[in-house]
Amino acid sequence: MDQRIASARAELGEDCILLGHHYQRDEVIKYADFRGDSYRLCQAAARAKGRYILFCGVTFMAEAADILCRPGQQTVLPDLNAGCSMADMAEIGQVEAAWEAFVGMGLTRELGDKIMPITYMNSSAAIKAFCGERGGFVCTSTNASAAFDHAFRQGVDKIFFLPDQHLGRNTAWAKGIPLNQMVVWDPYMLNGGLTADQLRKAKIILWKGHCSVHQRFLPEHVEKVRAKHPGIQVLCHPECRWEVCQKADGLGSTDRIIKIVQDAPAGSKFAIGTEIHLVNRLAKENPSKLVITLDDSGCLCTTMFRISPQHLCWALENLAEGNVVNRIVVDPDVKYWARIALDRMLQIH
Repeated sequence: MDQRIASARAELGEDCILLGHHYQRDEVIKYADFRGDSYRLCQAAARAKGRYILFCGVTFMAEAADILCRPGQQTVLPDLNAGCSMADMAEIGQVEAAWEAFVGMGLTRELGDKIMPITYMNSSAAIKAFCGERGGFVCTSTNASAAFDHAFRQGVDKIFFLPDQHLGRNTAWAKGIPLNQMVVWDPYMLNGGLTADQLRKAKIILWKGHCSVHQRFLPEHVEKVRAKHPGIQVLCHPECRWEVCQKADGLGSTDRIIKIVQDAPAGSKFAIGTEIHLVNRLAKENPSKLVITLDDSGCLCTTMFRISPQHLCWALENLAEGNVVNRIVVDPDVKYWARIALDRMLQIH
């Protein structure tokens, strides 16, 4: 398999750029020209020069690459079944219905001058376009804090954040916004399960969505690992529950977690609340430090795991033969507004 992948890559040369998310298995990510979190890979996709962008990630990431790529470039996802359960928790019809409810309650006017929608990168292109068309934008865990600052500088009264309630809550809390000024909109309940008064008083309206991997981490995991490894530092991704993040020593995107571990002196000990492939890779790359998962049962992103060396090989060999397989194409109308939302994100630091 390695020989076939190497041969296809050599034949394609600079015509193909391969992007790999940190949560990919080692057998796949070792081939990546660029590896990173969704924010870094989004930047890499925007700068890509080859004809093909082969994205070893999940659907919403490949959509973002197709939105940002230049005319003539084509984006390929090795396995079309590599989706994201969090992104699937916010369907465009549900989001539009929520916005209509906000309008009906007088929370916003047509141009969205009182409330700003911000979507996490882990969302469909349609959701990104929804935000772009209403003055909002996209953020990642890397720049969520800056995104909130940017929104409030625009003079809005409140932020409508979707689809990850935990990232939204943790980011808002770090900005000094109390929990009683945050509410959760449940798309399966009438008016989101909230009263008009609750919505008017809220500064942050959170969508009821989450990451199935990061939500598995619990406060008792932090207590257990501290008891077993005195002096260990607990690092968590902000997609984890608020109760877990409150007990952690540090929060950060995958890129930030990697930097903290890499910069730490030999002998440092870390328990990390994020996807297991990244944790295991950090342990291998930092042998002088103890790096373990916060939950020893292991937290695997099953949709990321769908991308295998076999899928990668198949996609590369087809590209080398001139066959574009599993191409991700975003509808032009959706792409226009989604591109605006993503461009706004890339301008925020």
